[in-house]
Amino acid sequence: MSGWTTEAMPRLDGNTVVVTGANSGLGYEGTRAFAAKGATVVMACRSVERAEAAADELRAEAGGEVDGDLDVRECDLASLDSVAEFAEGLRAEYDAVDVLCNNAGVMAIPRSETDDGFETQFGVNHLGHFALTGRLFPLLTDAEGVGGDARVVTQSSGAHESGEMDFSDLNWEESYGKWKAYGRSKLANLLFAYELQRRIDAATREGDADPGVRSVACHPGYADTNLQLRTAAESGSRLMTVGMRLANAVLGQDAATGALPMLYAATADVDGGAYVEPGGLMNMRGAPTLGRSNDASYDREDARRLWEYSTEATGVEYPL
Repeated sequence: MSGWTTEAMPRLDGNTVVVTGANSGLGYEGTRAFAAKGATVVMACRSVERAEAAADELRAEAGGEVDGDLDVRECDLASLDSVAEFAEGLRAEYDAVDVLCNNAGVMAIPRSETDDGFETQFGVNHLGHFALTGRLFPLLTDAEGVGGDARVVTQSSGAHESGEMDFSDLNWEESYGKWKAYGRSKLANLLFAYELQRRIDAATREGDADPGVRSVACHPGYADTNLQLRTAAESGSRLMTVGMRLANAVLGQDAATGALPMLYAATADVDGGAYVEPGGLMNMRGAPTLGRSNDASYDREDARRLWEYSTEATGVEYPL
């Protein structure tokens, strides 16, 4: 896969791709690439206004009309009700979803809570996507998919290596560190992605019908997006804002390159349970490659406990 770019993506005519956080950064670049290959892209975003503006921008860049269709819909991952309404609307109008990109997220913000009372980073980055994937799972199993299977692509981060699961205080009610909370949410993304694949495999081995779904994880490396600038703005520190801008300029790769691992995971011939990351310096930049996340992300007991907690917390059961 050396030097892999979007030119190697297959045509996606007739495929439906759902991208969370599609209005900016990695989600925006992913949406551009999927639509350029003919897919219908459902832009699942918290702000419909910003998503509509992003869709208009993509159409303008393409000369008035993108190759695929862009369908803007509200989906606030900080609200389980919003996730449920989004999924219900999609099930009413679509027969299948070929690719679900769990991409949206927040990073290192001061402690706050979602509409449902969860710490925001854990609630948005993990629980919102857990609920969304479960509610869309019937549409995924009904898809022809890419390469024969539908894909669930969950975006993590190299920050997962600093994460630690503490099941006695998952919502950081006892103490809170914004970077530690971010690391935990990104570790949770990987525990979920791998556990989902294990449950798919188990269902197939036990004689159930093959769901026809692959769960793949990825991370973008250090990508120059507005995620870092939102983190700095939330901190209220002018010095951090300057530092983030400088780091993005010096260390960051552009968002289009940062989106490549997600696009590779969604369209290339990768096994379920794979981890796609940049293959360059310290796995922080460059073309996508297959890698391995840290040992904690493969902890089956932690994955099982997180799954059980997430099922209870969201009220979403998977048909596996």
